[in-house]
Amino acid sequence: MSNPYYKKPFDFTRIFSNNTLESCNIGMSISQHIELIIFTRFGEHRFVPDYGCEVWELDFELIVNQMMWEDKMCKSLAKSIAGQETRIYNIEVEINVRDVEKVFPLKRITEIKKQVDIIVTGKMLSTGENYVFNTALFLSPLSTQ
Repeated sequence: MSNPYYKKPFDFTRIFSNNTLESCNIGMSISQHIELIIFTRFGEHRFVPDYGCEVWELDFELIVNQMMWEDKMCKSLAKSIAGQETRIYNIEVEINVRDVEKVFPLKRITEIKKQVDIIVTGKMLSTGENYVFNTALFLSPLSTQ
């Protein structure tokens, strides 16, 4: 029998009530791990200091040349995922940065933020199936939609 993959966040009340943790399929598990890689800065994991990605260093960097920033971020993320997520191969990362206008009608405020769309593709090692992950982040301060 294959090892189960657990859904995050863990619901520890299930353990204390003698139930098992919720499980998920391998695709969801890989996606959760990639999210964790994206949201972990280098040095944050005490025992694996190179775990994570460079998004934290690039988050507050002034984007003078958008293509160079996207390329730097893309290469960094691809390297981190390839080194830390061993269940996929032929990894390709695509990053697109765009300005997004957020309107807060009650406060009468309009905010323009940089949105980073991240698409990761590859193949699953165990089955050879195509794998696709996508997410969007807002920069400075970093957040998700």
